[in-house]
Amino acid sequence: MLNHFLHRSPTPSLLFSRTFSSTLFVKGISFSSTEETLTEAFSQCGQVLGVDLIMDKFKCRPKGFAYVKFSSREEADKALLELNGQLVDGRVVILDTTKARKQYQPESKLKHSVEGVPSSESKVDQES
Repeated sequence: MLNHFLHRSPTPSLLFSRTFSSTLFVKGISFSSTEETLTEAFSQCGQVLGVDLIMDKFKCRPKGFAYVKFSSREEADKALLELNGQLVDGRVVILDTTKARKQYQPESKLKHSVEGVPSSESKVDQES
């Protein structure tokens, strides 16, 4: 049973090899920001391919974060260095890189391996 928990992928490098993309995660944006104003602000660092502004569907305003896609990773790095902690639309924004997602998800394998194991709560009920 312990082997299920210690199972290792035949290619462990897939678990840890993540490449940074040309997309930046931007948090702390103004509620009055639009895709156009963010595109204008970030285009000073390079060619912006798109802005995905996450909206609050009930309040019909931005939630306060967005994803900005640049044409190259170098342009995204430049924006990260120049605009992180700067004012955009009157608010200080914090930038972070996003990581490419991999198909392999070790969490799902762990869930499958412990399905048959009784939980500690059921053991307590049986002892009573």
